[in-house]
Amino acid sequence: MKIKTIILDWAGTTVDFGSFAPVEAFMSAFEQFGLNPTADETRAPMGLAKRTHVKMMLEGERLAGAWLAKYGRAYSEADIDAIYDKFEPALFSVLENYANPLPNVLDAVAELRQMGIKIGSTTGYTRQMMDIVAPLAKENGYAPDNLVCPEDTGGKGRPYPYMIWRNLEALGCSHIGEVLKIGDTEADMQEGKAAGCLSAGIIIGSSVLGLSERELAALADSRKEELFAEARQKYYASGADFVIDSIIELPQLITMIGG
Repeated sequence: MKIKTIILDWAGTTVDFGSFAPVEAFMSAFEQFGLNPTADETRAPMGLAKRTHVKMMLEGERLAGAWLAKYGRAYSEADIDAIYDKFEPALFSVLENYANPLPNVLDAVAELRQMGIKIGSTTGYTRQMMDIVAPLAKENGYAPDNLVCPEDTGGKGRPYPYMIWRNLEALGCSHIGEVLKIGDTEADMQEGKAAGCLSAGIIIGSSVLGLSERELAALADSRKEELFAEARQKYYASGADFVIDSIIELPQLITMIGG
């Protein structure tokens, strides 16, 4: 079936190479409670609604044990709220520095528009966060046709399908088979699978890869191949139908599918 609508993620897919803004903010929030999460622990729930992300981090065996050792009890819902309350200002303080479109995004989007593709978007960020990111991205040339945040669907963000479906309603999509979801996290792939549409993971710039532009450029070819293979495996294990190295390959992928 011909792809007529795509649903793009934001951080790590279209802006914020490596999705570093939320990583920095989550680490800062946890450190204020005496916990020191690793980058892998911080990135594991990436793509989920941000309060859910905090909860998932606390459910990890090491961090749950560290919390118990420090406070003598298991964490509570109030503790999740307390950490999230530290996360928000930490993220707001850096968001404006992570809103530039990723390399090749503007060229890919221009080609998609020439193909007549409608562009929706979903995110783990709140609407207030996106009120910072979206205008800055637009100033730099990137603006999708629609944006849905977790609170627009009653707080049921990824991996629930509702943000995708709300986009399809707004964009007038007539069939889920005409939709391709694109993102940079395992939660993005789960979101697409739950919605019933095709999904594609992107490696370069992604949270799954977790590298800055400088770190990626410094990799030896052999190590780059290893990390790309690991990223592909994670995407496919999470329900991806396709994996591409770069967003510049997206128009070609859509044509291959039937667009």
